Amino acid sequence: MLSVLKRKYVLPVLAGGFLFVGASFKQDFFEIAKQIEIFTTLFKTVNQNYVDEVNPGELMDKAIKNMLADLDPYTNYFNEQDVARFKINSTGEYTGIGAMINRKEGRLIVVEPYKNFPADKAGLKAGDEIIQIGDVNLVDFKEDAGTLLRGAKNTKVDIKYKRQGKLMTTQITLDEVEVKAVPFYSLLSDKTTGYIVLSQFNTKASFEVKEALTKLKGDGATKIILDLRGNPGGLLHEAVNICNLFVPQNEVIVTTKSKNEKHNNTYKTQRAPVDLEIPLVVLMDGKSASASEIVAGALQDLDRAVIVGTRSFGKGLVQRPLDLTYGTQVKVTISRYYTPSGRCIQALDYTHKDKDGKAIRTESKNYNAFKTRKGRTVYDGGGIQPDVELSEAKQSTIAAALMKNDGVFNFATEYYYKNPNLGTAIPVLTDADFAAFKAFLKKDNFQLDTETEIALKNTLATAKKEKIDESIAVEYQQLLSALQRSEEKELEKNKLEIKELLLDEIIKRYQYREGLYQYYTKSNVEISKAASILNNTAEYNKILKN
Repeated sequence: MLSVLKRKYVLPVLAGGFLFVGASFKQDFFEIAKQIEIFTTLFKTVNQNYVDEVNPGELMDKAIKNMLADLDPYTNYFNEQDVARFKINSTGEYTGIGAMINRKEGRLIVVEPYKNFPADKAGLKAGDEIIQIGDVNLVDFKEDAGTLLRGAKNTKVDIKYKRQGKLMTTQITLDEVEVKAVPFYSLLSDKTTGYIVLSQFNTKASFEVKEALTKLKGDGATKIILDLRGNPGGLLHEAVNICNLFVPQNEVIVTTKSKNEKHNNTYKTQRAPVDLEIPLVVLMDGKSASASEIVAGALQDLDRAVIVGTRSFGKGLVQRPLDLTYGTQVKVTISRYYTPSGRCIQALDYTHKDKDGKAIRTESKNYNAFKTRKGRTVYDGGGIQPDVELSEAKQSTIAAALMKNDGVFNFATEYYYKNPNLGTAIPVLTDADFAAFKAFLKKDNFQLDTETEIALKNTLATAKKEKIDESIAVEYQQLLSALQRSEEKELEKNKLEIKELLLDEIIKRYQYREGLYQYYTKSNVEISKAASILNNTAEYNKILKN
């Protein structure tokens, strides 16, 4: 009788629920249809009546991208050219010149040529400014210049570029380029610690990590360091597969949660592991994001690895590319990541923004505590907090500004051409070299553009608009001078850190990235700390049981 009564009451409630959802859907559908009709009418009206000719494609491209920018930085519209670039980022394979290039302030700069790929073979170096590709002068080219450097294999492309003020030419033969997810692995000097660098999560990431792990174990490795520093993430399933190398089959690695039930998923390991016992340290920093945080967070929650470094970036939002018409796509944030203990790793709340329009970051006092499998306390609040935090691994504000605004990069370029015969020798940067670096910044009129400096400049710009800049000119100059003196003090205060960044960039000029990783295995603070933890079994076990 009780079950019958239950059925009598439950069915109307369920029906009421369906009616509510249906009504809500109809209401949303009407609102969406209404707004689309308004926008379509507006778009046609503007195109037909605006005083000058407009490009409908460009206008729509900007409209869509600006609309999505109000949500979060990861929900993006991809036109046809964008889709091609996104495919390259996901697979790590394309046909092109094999170099990292960057367009900044209208200039196309070679940031890093990859060893033995077309750009390298053609003689291009970091710091070269490409000014013409084929018949296209880049001064007047407003589109993505990178598309001009991709094409069919064996296509020959004529390049004009500037190097140290001299105009030069070369011809590049396009070839297949495969960007490795694992660009480097080796045994450390103790011959028992394996070191693996994972730089991205493309389609071959787990395969390459497994290959490196197997090879290192075969060479005598009994401990492993997995370096995720600077890794911005990538494919979710590859993060799960990499964890699977070290944890059992059918283990929960990450869950995703959304308002839309079809995006709620639990991702488990699917295969037999490679090694459940080998001691493991994961290195991470403030640029380790997304899939990197899934790997670190899962291995931490399962007490399978010691995490060393600094707190990770805190990108806990899941995106999925969805096909649209005419070969376009939209990449939509569909859910949030949660580690096995239940932590959300998202740091910034894009639904709540401050007066400057910036997303709000969770304060440490509002972090929530969770427990790992063995009962260790861990916290959410954005990103993964290391088990062993290294203050020397944190990047100072002044160093971040120097990297962002190419102060380190440009000095390394000048250093390279002043010392062309250094070869494979590791230079020792002296105090005289650091003084030369500071003189270089002054000579180049280098602008650090820290947040304080930008705010001050914006104040002057506003004052000029309001025509009161003359009345505050003296005070402004005093403030600017005080700020510059403060920045000089910060340069000195963080001299060791900045010298390390300079040395890293200089080594890449002579020995490519492989040489830099080789140098790290002998001198990097984080790697040394990771190795010392692995070589002290008692300390390693204590961290995981604390």
